[in-house]
Amino acid sequence: MTETPAHYRSRSLWLDELDEVLEPADVLNGDETCDVAIVGGGFTGLWTAYALARHDPHLRIRVLEAEVCGFGASGRNGGWASAFFAGSDATTARRRGADGVAALHRAMVGAIDDLEKTCTEESIDCAFHRGGTVIAATSPAHVERLRNGATKSDDEEWLDADAARERIGASRVLGAVFTPHCAAIQPARLARGLCAAVRRRGVTIHEGTRVEAIDPGRVRTDQGTVRADVVVRATEGYTPRLAGLRRRLIPIYSFIIATEPLPVSFWSEVGWRDRETFGDGRHLIIYAQRTADGRIAFGGRGAPYHFGSRIRTGFDRDPRVFAGLERVLHDLFPGTRDAAITHRWGGALGAPRDFYPSVGIDRATGLAWAGGYVGDGVTTTNLAGRTLADLILQRETENTQLAWVDHHSRSWEPEPLRWLGVNAGLRLSAAADRREARTGRRARVYERGLKLLMG
Repeated sequence: MTETPAHYRSRSLWLDELDEVLEPADVLNGDETCDVAIVGGGFTGLWTAYALARHDPHLRIRVLEAEVCGFGASGRNGGWASAFFAGSDATTARRRGADGVAALHRAMVGAIDDLEKTCTEESIDCAFHRGGTVIAATSPAHVERLRNGATKSDDEEWLDADAARERIGASRVLGAVFTPHCAAIQPARLARGLCAAVRRRGVTIHEGTRVEAIDPGRVRTDQGTVRADVVVRATEGYTPRLAGLRRRLIPIYSFIIATEPLPVSFWSEVGWRDRETFGDGRHLIIYAQRTADGRIAFGGRGAPYHFGSRIRTGFDRDPRVFAGLERVLHDLFPGTRDAAITHRWGGALGAPRDFYPSVGIDRATGLAWAGGYVGDGVTTTNLAGRTLADLILQRETENTQLAWVDHHSRSWEPEPLRWLGVNAGLRLSAAADRREARTGRRARVYERGLKLLMG
């Protein structure tokens, strides 16, 4: 059952800010046929439809979305359009060598450019601002880990404590890594803007249409069956709901809180003048942005993985995690202690077993896919959509030669092993952060344990 407009808005600050009525449009009514059926109306599905329609306006394309476009991670994320690729450089190098690592990084930087260009051409006002990213060392244990990583890339700069605090005056900043390749955005406006742009190009989008199974040449929904030459799976964290795909990706929950708009006096003290996206060196990831209207949207991990890869509305709210995020926010930015928290929300992102995203197509079956972004999907989905369009149309391009194309991650372990393993990893990450905060030294034993546990 789909949700009401009010419930859609409650899913995030970003969705609540939209100036349109959120309710499903063009629900599928019986059986249909098309050239390409895309399952999922988030960033991946929309970018794929957009790229296909641009290359071949005569293609019959249908997008199938269970709720409304932008309902899932695309309308609930932290709003980082970054060049961070979730997969490790070591995995990329094993497939394509050092040149492959460089090529993938160039493609990710280019995807930010393409995202910005599309927003301009399609008049999508998503508050795009490219201020870069600051990853701060807020503990002595972070300094070595972050500084060593910064020396491996020409696009990353190590800032000493004074330079880091000049950019963002968080407490206890001992230095930071800065990269210019990131923009802060309002993600729900991007998702809904893409939805409108895709429709203008003749693509049919069926919202309020829940897909139950994907088969070669066929998509079965609760409203009818769509037959297509190519079927694209673009379901990310919701993939386990599809028949036969429970272990392909797992849903990992991330949570965000947002303050009220903060006064000029706060920003005068803290800086944050270029709307840089912000995080620090802890293992249990945090992420933040200064919004266009002067709030702090502050998110992080720490919510448990739910047995059997279950996704439920109730899992989007966890008072314990929200309270933890508020403590970290107030610790890093004491000036927020008296600010109201106006929005609290969460949602599921998709994680493959090796934490390496992939995109590809099986020519024999016509089944295509993209996903597994592990939370770094805002920009990666743009690259995925353009790459999928090239693959579907059999266009040989630089994108189709990238290392993540046709990468296949092994399946997650059956239950209860994955429940035990994933939640043990979360606890180990939290324990490592506590130890590093207490001792000021890297928790190397914990780090080795995490690598062994998570592969």
